Amino acid sequence: MKKPSFRRILQEFSSFLLFFLVVAFVVTCSMLLFLEVLATEMGLVFNSENITDAAKITFLNVLIITVLFKTVDFIRRKIMVDRPVKTITVTAKKIMNGDFSARVKPMNKAGFEGFDQIGKAINSMAEELSSVETLRTDFIANVSHEMKTPLAVMQNYGTLLQTPNLTEEKRIEYAKTITDASRRLADMMTNILKLNRLENQQIYPNPTTFDLGEQLCESLLQYEGTWERKNIEIDTDIAEGVQVSADAELLSLVWNNLFSNAFKFTEDGGKVTLRLTADETYATVKVTDTGCGMSAEVGAHIFEKFYQGDTSHATQGNGLGLPLVKRVVDIMQGEIGVESAIGVGTTFTVKIRRTEYGLEETR
Repeated sequence: MKKPSFRRILQEFSSFLLFFLVVAFVVTCSMLLFLEVLATEMGLVFNSENITDAAKITFLNVLIITVLFKTVDFIRRKIMVDRPVKTITVTAKKIMNGDFSARVKPMNKAGFEGFDQIGKAINSMAEELSSVETLRTDFIANVSHEMKTPLAVMQNYGTLLQTPNLTEEKRIEYAKTITDASRRLADMMTNILKLNRLENQQIYPNPTTFDLGEQLCESLLQYEGTWERKNIEIDTDIAEGVQVSADAELLSLVWNNLFSNAFKFTEDGGKVTLRLTADETYATVKVTDTGCGMSAEVGAHIFEKFYQGDTSHATQGNGLGLPLVKRVVDIMQGEIGVESAIGVGTTFTVKIRRTEYGLEETR
């Protein structure tokens, strides 16, 4: 700490000395020139002794004035520059060390407006970093928790497979359970990677013109085995010839997730409805099920990562499907909403632009 202080003192002295010498030289020369001109005009004669005395007095006055102004400037900088800079620097170092609760105190005084703006900007940055850190911590905790369940299942059933004299039926059952758990783990990792790439804008829409009704039918038919097994009634009302210019691959993620949820939450003998309508600007898709439904509180958080309102179905998902859907719809500058009632069912409404306008702006 001593070396920086000595250097600073040396710098201050050098700055003062240079400033003083320049001002003293200029003022002294100007004063002597003024006196000589004045004497010439008045017909007076100055000898060398008088000129020397005048130069000494002028130099001394300049010295006193320079010291006075330098002292005032030093005090001013200490109060109006060094003190707020130190306050901002200390807070910035705390934030750099991970203390995102640190804040720069308001400087509501005349002359401190610039530093106050810097302080507010740093406070805003600290709030954003605090939010990001909270999300990161929650994300890691959620991923760790979600990974533990399938890993524990795989470990337990793997141990059971080593049981002597295990029947063929049990062996197949345990192997299927391990396969399902590993598939769930792989799906979660895939969704995490997709969601991360979407949030970091590493996936850019590749718009093509296609028939949205045909894409919806193709996505729905992938679940034919599920609705037949659960004896679920399918009701479709799809407008014909609805052409959209969008990224077909990204949109397929939306429909697959919505259909998957609809069939997952609909009990045996229930009903799933698909509606497609369109106007000049938007194509509107509605997916309705007669499942368990959800409360308004759950609906408000349904698009958050790892959020699962219905814990009875937690083993069938990982809480990443709907956040992925929301991100895709946002990228395409569309809209998505949910209406639900407990014991009645749920309807997801997705509105997709029919032109490339929304996609072009995201590039």
